[in-house]
Amino acid sequence: MSERLDKNSLYFLPLGGVNEIGMNLNLYGYGDQWLMVDLGTSFADEGMPGVDMVVPDVTWIAGRRKKLLGIVLTHAHEDHLGAISHLWDELQCPIWATGFAASVLRRKLAEKGMEDEVPVHIYQPGELIELGPFKIRSMNITHSTPESQALAIETPRGMVLHTGDWKLDPRPVLGPLTEIEALRGYGDRGVLALVCDSTNVFNRGHSGSEGDVRDSLMKVLADKPGRIAVTTFSSNLARLESLFSVADHLGRHICLIGRSLHRFLGAARENGYLKHIPNLVDEREAGFLPREKIMYVCTGCQGEPRGAMARIAFNSHPHVVLSPGDTVAFSSKIIPGNDRTLYALHNELVSRGIEVITEKDAFIHVSGHPSRDELAEMYALARPQIAIPVHGEPRHLVEHARFARSLQVPHGIVPRNGDLIRIGPGAPEVIEQVPAGRLAIDGEDLVPVQGGALQVRRKLAFNGAASVSLVVDGQGRLQAPPQVLLAGVVNIEPDEVAEELAEAVATAIEKLRPGAQRDDAALEQAAIRAVRAGLRGETGRKPITQVHIVRLD
Repeated sequence: MSERLDKNSLYFLPLGGVNEIGMNLNLYGYGDQWLMVDLGTSFADEGMPGVDMVVPDVTWIAGRRKKLLGIVLTHAHEDHLGAISHLWDELQCPIWATGFAASVLRRKLAEKGMEDEVPVHIYQPGELIELGPFKIRSMNITHSTPESQALAIETPRGMVLHTGDWKLDPRPVLGPLTEIEALRGYGDRGVLALVCDSTNVFNRGHSGSEGDVRDSLMKVLADKPGRIAVTTFSSNLARLESLFSVADHLGRHICLIGRSLHRFLGAARENGYLKHIPNLVDEREAGFLPREKIMYVCTGCQGEPRGAMARIAFNSHPHVVLSPGDTVAFSSKIIPGNDRTLYALHNELVSRGIEVITEKDAFIHVSGHPSRDELAEMYALARPQIAIPVHGEPRHLVEHARFARSLQVPHGIVPRNGDLIRIGPGAPEVIEQVPAGRLAIDGEDLVPVQGGALQVRRKLAFNGAASVSLVVDGQGRLQAPPQVLLAGVVNIEPDEVAEELAEAVATAIEKLRPGAQRDDAALEQAAIRAVRAGLRGETGRKPITQVHIVRLD
């Protein structure tokens, strides 16, 4: 526990964002005080029915919130700031963000009525933020959203460079270039540890430029005869700028579909970006334009069921309809884990005669994360003593640490969420595993991923449900045949199976001792055992079974 930690040592503790891509939460500790960098969300997986997003479990640091000095955000992506509106009540600390990230965050807070509760301070690139023993300066670094920042965190035990998400883009479309000389300057002064993005560690070369994607989109979409719909991440303002430029060049009006696009557009304009958008039309009017005069830009690039693209594909959007001969372009990466959902969406569109273009078909997307050559350049600039790979699955982190050691970095350590790592003095070492995990955003509630309602839903999805109704007298004798209802248990003749189960329930109750028949709990257990025994041979399933008992006096 932190109370027993050496107050003269420097610690790194990830509670999210390692062994996974997304849900970033990184903590730095010195002198029994803590600094948090980022607090984000991640997509839910197929094992969480009814849930779209998850957040990190902050129980450990929430129990020490008086020692938490603040949260510094590196950029405006959901996986770096999206959890704040859900978890701030547990942490109640001030937040520092650039102007654009602050605008995005405030809109999210306003949706929950929290805009006046959370202290959000705006910092400028290069500005010094002093929080206890931590002196933090940021520097511009290119990524797929503007004002992305790398952080130089100076501590009594040495300098840590925290890259956030980054790439080296010579034509970023929006925003400044990466501050190469600032990075080199920190390397000259001496960097203890580089905490670095691992997403594309297996990709050779460079990740590519947003400027090149703009040029390619212009060519790919130039000869499309019908309506064009493009879906991408709402936060990728450079991609939006490119799409607006392409639409203008092709003589098409732009129509934004999806609340988050409008939210990011408002935040962008508030900070001086995307102020001159040509031919923007309302979604209720776009359908009256000629097909060759409209370009829809939509949310839902990962196939999210409530995203605009899914609703359009399955004909449930109130204002947007696509027809054979139209084109849909997915200008985004297929995130691992979302591929099955996305392919179902692609297939639905193709079956309706709509052309689908993905990153696998044409050059319409580049990653916002560094490939190997960029990682090598970062290590050449920073020259750290310790490499700490983050933002990756286990295979990414292990490869990143190996790659760093091949670049003559003395130490590489592969963290797990919850690993409390001493990074100075001496060689880096995991000294303790603290509680870490994920919570599902279920409506307005945060629920454990491994228990409670989600566990019941998973069981329902696999085994189905059965309901038994019993009408008995005061002695527990049946006054009417039991009624059994089945849901999702058998595929054929459910009424016939239910009748057989009802007979089995009646037999089980009649066999109970008279004293047991007067006990509701004994009646309930007898009915459940009879239903499950009857279904075991029929289906092999154990449905969730509810028993309703009505006693007549």
